[in-house]
Amino acid sequence: MTNKTMSRGASALLFMAALAAPLAAASAVAQGVADPARLQLRWEMQRAPAGPQLAQGGSPARFVLSNGDSRALPASAWSIYFSGIDRMPAGAQSNGLVIEPVAGGLFRLRPTPAFQGLAAGETLEFSYRHPDSVFMPSRSPAAPYLVYDAAPETGVPLRYTVTPLSEPPQRGKVGSPHAAVTPEDTYWRNARAGLLPADQVPPVLPTPLELRPGAGRLALAARPRIAAGPALATEAALARSLFPAGLPAGEGPPLRLAVGRVEGQDSPEAYRLSVRAAEGIEIVGNSAAGVAHGLHTLRELMPLPGAVSPSLPELEIVDAPRFAYRGFMLDVARNFHGKETVFKWLDLMARFKLNKFHFHLTDDEGWRIEIAGLPELTAIGAVRGHSARPGLRLPPAYGSGPDPVDAAGSGHYTREDYKEILRYAAARHIEVIPEIEMPGHARAAVQAMEARYRRLQGEGRRDAARYLLNDLEDRSEYVSAQYFRDNVINPGLESSYTFIEHVVKEVAALHREAGVPLRTIHMGGDELASGAWEKSPASLAMMRKQGLKSSADLWDYFYQRVDAIVRKHGLRTAGWEELAARKTTLDGAPKLIPNPYFTRQGFVAYVWNNTTGAEDLAYRLANAGYDIVLAPVTRMYFDMARNPNPEEHGVNWGAYVDLDTVYDFVPFDLMRDMPEAARAGKDRLTDYGKRRVLGIQATLFTEAVRDPARIDYMLMPRMLALAERAWAADPGWATAKDPAKAAALHRAAWTGFVNALGQRVLPRLDLDGSRVAYRIAPPGLVLDKGRVLANHLLPGMVLRYTSDGSDPTPASKEVAGPILEKGRIRVAAFDRNGRRGAIASIDAR
Repeated sequence: MTNKTMSRGASALLFMAALAAPLAAASAVAQGVADPARLQLRWEMQRAPAGPQLAQGGSPARFVLSNGDSRALPASAWSIYFSGIDRMPAGAQSNGLVIEPVAGGLFRLRPTPAFQGLAAGETLEFSYRHPDSVFMPSRSPAAPYLVYDAAPETGVPLRYTVTPLSEPPQRGKVGSPHAAVTPEDTYWRNARAGLLPADQVPPVLPTPLELRPGAGRLALAARPRIAAGPALATEAALARSLFPAGLPAGEGPPLRLAVGRVEGQDSPEAYRLSVRAAEGIEIVGNSAAGVAHGLHTLRELMPLPGAVSPSLPELEIVDAPRFAYRGFMLDVARNFHGKETVFKWLDLMARFKLNKFHFHLTDDEGWRIEIAGLPELTAIGAVRGHSARPGLRLPPAYGSGPDPVDAAGSGHYTREDYKEILRYAAARHIEVIPEIEMPGHARAAVQAMEARYRRLQGEGRRDAARYLLNDLEDRSEYVSAQYFRDNVINPGLESSYTFIEHVVKEVAALHREAGVPLRTIHMGGDELASGAWEKSPASLAMMRKQGLKSSADLWDYFYQRVDAIVRKHGLRTAGWEELAARKTTLDGAPKLIPNPYFTRQGFVAYVWNNTTGAEDLAYRLANAGYDIVLAPVTRMYFDMARNPNPEEHGVNWGAYVDLDTVYDFVPFDLMRDMPEAARAGKDRLTDYGKRRVLGIQATLFTEAVRDPARIDYMLMPRMLALAERAWAADPGWATAKDPAKAAALHRAAWTGFVNALGQRVLPRLDLDGSRVAYRIAPPGLVLDKGRVLANHLLPGMVLRYTSDGSDPTPASKEVAGPILEKGRIRVAAFDRNGRRGAIASIDAR
C-alpha cells in the first residue's frame, strides 16, 4: 500500500499502530509475563482413529502452544486471536482453553477458570474437531496474535507454523472427489496428449474463426513501417511494441492498420489479418477494438523472443468473438491488491481477447474505493487490524493479522487511482464493471456508516443518520456465509437508499471524469443470510407501509428502489443470480425459481450457482428472459484448488477446477457430464434462452490470495482456457453426436491446446518480460519395468530430475526418455527462466 491510498493523518496513525507491537512485547516483559514474541504456536491436522470418531466426519486438529520465554503465560487475562476461512467449533474446550467467535472468520482462544497458566519451557495442546472436512493448508487458521487484557489495543503476532497431513483419512476413499492425486494418476491423465512437432502446434490462441495458410514466409529483417490514422494511435503504439528492439529500424515490411468493413462479420470486434511476403501485413477491424485483437493475434504468430532470422508465415485470418461478454472478476475487497497488479491483469486480459473487467470493490472485509463525501468508507472500511474499540477499523480477516498497515488487509484506490485504472482499461478496449455489494456482504460499509453516525450524533448533528445502513434496534438472528451476524443493509431505512444514491452518483462521476462513461454497475445481490431483516422494526414498518407479506417481497422492493436509482443515472443494473431468482420450496426443500418481478427490468444476472440441485438455474433464468453471464462455480471459479492435494493452493467448497475442467466447459450444455438420470427434469437452454446468454466469466475471490504472485498461480494458465471458450466457437467434440468420434476430436483438440501453451504461449510470457509466475504443474511419474516414465500436463516443458532424493535444479539432468537410474527419483518442470514448478517423486528400486 502506498502513501497515496490514505490521508497523511491516517498514515501517521497507522504508523504509530505499527510501532505498538514491539512496545507491547517490552511491556509484557516489564510486567513479568511471557513475551508473545517468544511463544510458538503450531497448528496440525490430525489423523482420526478408525471407528466412531472417523465416522463423525469433520476434521480433527490441534493447536500446540509452546512457551519459549523464561516467564510464564499467566492463567488469565489474555487471548490468542486468529482468522480462518472455515467454521470453528465455538465453545470447544481443551486443556483449560476455549474457542470463541469474534466477528466473521475471526476467532480467539481464551483461558477458562480451569487454566493454570503455561510455565516457561512448557507446551500445551488444544485439540478440537472442525465441523467441516479441512485438509488443505490454505484453509487452516492464519495469522495468530496475542493480546493481553492489560494492553487491549495491542496485538503481537506469534511465531506460527502449519503442519498438514499428506493424506488425511477424512478426505475420502479412492474414487472420491477428495482422494489424493498421485504421480501415477497425473501421468495417465497427462498421457491423453503427446508432444506435437512445432509445425503441428495450433498457431493462434484463442482459436480464430477462419485461418487460411499461405505457402511462403515474410522475413522480418527490420522493424515494420507502421501506417495508421490518428484514431488508431494507441493501436500503432501496440504494434511497435510487438517487434524486438534488436531489429534495426528502416525498410522493414509495411504494417497497415485500418478500421473498415470485415466481410461477413457484424461484431464490432471482428478483424481481418493478412500476411503476404510481397505486400507485408495488414489488419482491418470493424472498430479499433478489432484492430487491437488483430495485433494480439499477430503477437501470437511472431517467433519467440531471441529467434534468429525472425519471420512470419503467410496467411489470412478472419476472426470474431463468439460472445460479446468475455470477462474476468477480481476481488480486491477480501484481500487488497494495488493498481499495478490491476494494470498487469488488464494487459493480459487484452492479450488474450477478454473485454470485461468485473471489479469486486466492496465486501464484508473491505471497501476499496474512495467516495467523495463519505471518508469513513475508506478510513474505517478499508483498514483491517486489531482494536478493542468499536468503530475504529475492521477486524483482521484472511490472514491480515493485527497490523493495520498489512498490505493485503488494508488499502484502497483513491479517486485518481480509480480513474487511472479506467483509462488504462479503456485504452485496451476493456470495459470496467464496478461492483458495490448489497444488501448482504456489506459489513465494511455498515460498520463505517454506523461509526459516522455515532461520531456525528456525539457532535449533536441532526443529520447524523443520513447515511446509516443498519437498524440499531434490529434483533434479527442470522449467520452469513462468512459467519457474520451484522453484515446487511437494511431496506426499511430511507437512509440506506440515500447512501446507495450517493455512491452510484459518485462512481458514475468518476467514470465521466476519466472520460470513460459508465454503462453497467453491478449491485451485488448474493448470499443474503436467511433470517436477516425479520426482527428489524424498520423493515417490518416498511413492509406494513408497502403492503409486503414476506422478506422475499421486501427483497423485491429493495431492488426495485435500487434499480430506479441506477436508471436515474442512465445505467443498467447487474447483479448475482439471486437478484433474478426467487426463493421458494418444493416438497419441503428450498428451490430457486426465476423471479417474475424483474424479467422486464433489463437486469443482467451473473449466475455462479450450478451446484447440486441448481445445475440448470442459469438456463431457467435465460429461458425466462433474463440476460445472463455464465460464471459457474464448478468450471469458472479460479479460487478453487486444482485438486485435493495438500500442497495445492485454493479452496474447495464448490469444486476442484483444473485446466481441463475449464477447457471442457461447454456454455450451452452445462450438464453434458451429468449422468442421464441426473439430467431428468432439468431445463435445457432454448433457442430464445441462448440469445440471452451474453457470455462467460471467470471469478477470483481472494480470501486465500494475499500477494500478486498467488494471483498469477491461481489464474494462469486457466485464464487461457477461459479465453478459448469465450472467444472461439464450440469445438467439434462438443457437438459431435457419436461418443467415439467426440472422444477422438476432444483428444486431438486438447493435444493442440496444451502443446500451444507448453511450446509457445507460456514460453513467450517467460521471455518477453511479462513477469507471470504461472502454475507449473508437477510432472506425472510411473514405474514401467524398472524404468521411470515422466510426462507433463504441458508438452514442451523442460523436465529435470535427481535420483538421490535432492530437489531438482536448473542444473539437474534433463529428462530425455525413460529414467533408468535407481533411488528416490524427484522430477520437476522448469520454465524458460529456470523457475521450478512443483516436484513429483517416486521410488525406483
